[in-house]
Amino acid sequence: MELSQTVEWRGRSVAWDRFGNGPAVVMCHGTPWSSQLWWPFARALAAEFSVYLWDMPGYGQSSKDGAHDVDLGVQGELLADLLRHWNLDAPHVVAHDYGGAVSLRAHLLHGARYASLALIDVVALRPWGSDYFRLVADNADVFAAQPASVHRGALEAYVAGASHRGLTPAQMAVVTTPWLSEEGQVAFYRQIAQADERYTDEIQDRYASIDLPVAVVWGRDDAWIPVDRAEELARLIPGATLEVIDGAGHLIQFDAPVELAVSLHRWLTAQSNPR
Repeated sequence: MELSQTVEWRGRSVAWDRFGNGPAVVMCHGTPWSSQLWWPFARALAAEFSVYLWDMPGYGQSSKDGAHDVDLGVQGELLADLLRHWNLDAPHVVAHDYGGAVSLRAHLLHGARYASLALIDVVALRPWGSDYFRLVADNADVFAAQPASVHRGALEAYVAGASHRGLTPAQMAVVTTPWLSEEGQVAFYRQIAQADERYTDEIQDRYASIDLPVAVVWGRDDAWIPVDRAEELARLIPGATLEVIDGAGHLIQFDAPVELAVSLHRWLTAQSNPR
């Protein structure tokens, strides 16, 4: 699925698209993913909502210029500015993985207003990252210079661990294709090297101040961010609901698509039509 529109932001080209009509829903992806993970959900929700998809700079179909930072701080500022560009005063936001930290930073640090926030297997609480992240951070140039075939094998092995049920060849292609070009390979290791827990440390103590409807949804078998993180996050955010989906790992969009679609539709419908 090709995103049909772009916006220029601080020298970066940000790919985005909009589908459907109704209350606005902005969907945020994580790493090493792109908006492609959300495309089937956006298509389904478009019957009742205006759904906005976008690729963070350094990811997917957005620009991958090596001179541009792609850290969570930059992405949070961009999301706040994107909402203004789209003239969205208070959309519903659905976020996965890094998208959680990005949406939380946009709200808590940059004044972005939301009607509701759904956090799906998100990066939000210390500790996060892995030994692999730290190894890449110390040797990013070496990893970026690997032969393409070695990079592809390492990439596929890495992302396979995010699924509890296992990825089909088509699913593997969805998540790996943006990283397989020469530019994409360098960008893959750049975004890992710029991962830093300080971006969640800066906001973690503010979660108790969040005053909007929040749903926390998690795959019970998430091996990347264990389910106890979901329980802690729901405890820290006043009034947050928690739903744990059985048989799903971190890539819940692939592991339990029907269950996730039903959960999101139920949540967004309830928040768009409060009693």
